[in-house]
Amino acid sequence: MGGASTMTNKIALVTGANGGLGTHVTQALLEAGFSVVGLSPKIRQSDFDHPNFTALPASLDSLDAAQKAADTVIARLGRIDILAHLVGGFTGGQAIADTDDATFQRMFDVNLNSAFHILRAVLPHMRRAAAGRIIAIGSRAAENPGPKVGAYSASKAALVSLIKTVALENKDSGITANVILPGTMDTPANRKDMPGADVSQWVQPAAIASLIVWLASDAGGDVTGAAIPVYGRAL
Repeated sequence: MGGASTMTNKIALVTGANGGLGTHVTQALLEAGFSVVGLSPKIRQSDFDHPNFTALPASLDSLDAAQKAADTVIARLGRIDILAHLVGGFTGGQAIADTDDATFQRMFDVNLNSAFHILRAVLPHMRRAAAGRIIAIGSRAAENPGPKVGAYSASKAALVSLIKTVALENKDSGITANVILPGTMDTPANRKDMPGADVSQWVQPAAIASLIVWLASDAGGDVTGAAIPVYGRAL
């Protein structure tokens, strides 16, 4: 882990930092003056040319891995002020009656368990500091499920419940917790998976990044326990 020195500004831990959304979020936080630790299994220091960026190659497939990642950030930078949890995945195309156990479990591992692990790892540090901002990425499907995306929708709905619970449990600890519910985002992966779609209806990742920066700022301090819809023109 290298590349960033201890700064006097706020420290943001971004999971999935080099993904289709994560790249925008990491860059926006850096431009807003945050020091950013970008967590991803294959992230490299050269992914972001900024003195306040630190690459942290790691996964969140277990509590132990998440705790090691959080402890590394604390040892190097002293604190974690913001957790932007962007890790997630999508599988669709099958009705519930045709969905196998492995697919269902994979959606919960990627979309729910990863959040559970990093929350357990980060929250004790935030509680000791009596301050912190937690922002997770859910999905419109959490509240408006459609056919043949049942495993994905269920995992994202569970994530919303988890984040709202964290907000309630920490409302007197100086910690806020919110989840953003985007519609389909204009990412390279989505363009590849949905050729011919009307991308003008899709949500721009930069808009989500700007919202995350605001929620992490002093101005967003009164917002907690919210599931914030960002549907764009596909309302």
